[in-house]
Amino acid sequence: MPQATPPQFEAMLDSAQEAGYAYPAINCTSIVTLNAAMRAFAETRSDGIIQFSTGAGQFASGLANKDAACGCIVLAEAAHLLAEQYDVLIALNTDHCQPQTAPTFLKPLIEATAKRRAKGQSNLFQNHMLDASILPLEENMAISREYLKMCAENEIILEVEAGVVGGEEDGAAGTEDTPQDKLYTTPEDMVKVHEALGEIGRFTFAATFGNVHGHYKPGAVKLRPEILKNGQEAVMERYGADAEFDLVFHGGSGSNVSVIRQTLEYGVIKMNIDTDTQYAFTRPIADHMMKNYDGVLMIDGEVGSKKTYDPRSYLKKAEANMSARVVRGCRDLLSAGKTIFGQV
Repeated sequence: MPQATPPQFEAMLDSAQEAGYAYPAINCTSIVTLNAAMRAFAETRSDGIIQFSTGAGQFASGLANKDAACGCIVLAEAAHLLAEQYDVLIALNTDHCQPQTAPTFLKPLIEATAKRRAKGQSNLFQNHMLDASILPLEENMAISREYLKMCAENEIILEVEAGVVGGEEDGAAGTEDTPQDKLYTTPEDMVKVHEALGEIGRFTFAATFGNVHGHYKPGAVKLRPEILKNGQEAVMERYGADAEFDLVFHGGSGSNVSVIRQTLEYGVIKMNIDTDTQYAFTRPIADHMMKNYDGVLMIDGEVGSKKTYDPRSYLKKAEANMSARVVRGCRDLLSAGKTIFGQV
């Protein structure tokens, strides 16, 4: 699974848009979770996206450091090496980065790619996300323009957001009680996003249509995919078919497959899956601990069982179960069997 070059990543997005499918974007925090995602992409013959949040970077850099940029560089370098074992394409992305964090997170990561390019090496990241949705749209677009220019200079695609994704995930904007009207991006806002960014470089756009991070009980989340349809139509009516957005679906965990497929019709080419994969990873670990209680613990003076408290014994199960959830994501998003590896 070699890392996609910038032209290959653009070809990935073009292929998804033209054929009506999307890539699962899987948040990873460790080598184990990287392996889980890559295994699934390879098994389904799907190209895919792996992404790291600021929280993942802090975790990967070590509890004594909590350096988000350093940790993401470590994870990205590991991903480059691990990917060489497979024969589908993978792109690396960073997840939600808010404006106040961007100078110490996005800028060092863009600089890391620039240094690699100066040596004739491939990009460290193919995609970065700047989430300035907490700002008024005009301010959001001003800072998005700044970072899109930096990304474009290094053949990196920038992901932007307008509107607020509800719920909470690794410091992402939004809360459970975010006002409903803030969860829906208007057609007018989508036109303004195109006008602000369309001439600078390629970007993807997380427009919000009621989506939230995390899992909620049935009826608590009201997704309105027609928001995406209406926005795309408004932009293309004014600026032509070439203005169609490459849209991103945030908070995809727990979504109904029929809704997911509907969003594909409206230009979604990437869907973030994190909550579901976190649960899939943790569930077999909990099962292992409950079934082997007297083995993983030294109870009443006993010595336990090294085979059961060896972290590999339960992390293997976690990797396999998370991988199975990513396989399902590839199939739900119709990316299975559609790798463009070897074609571009």
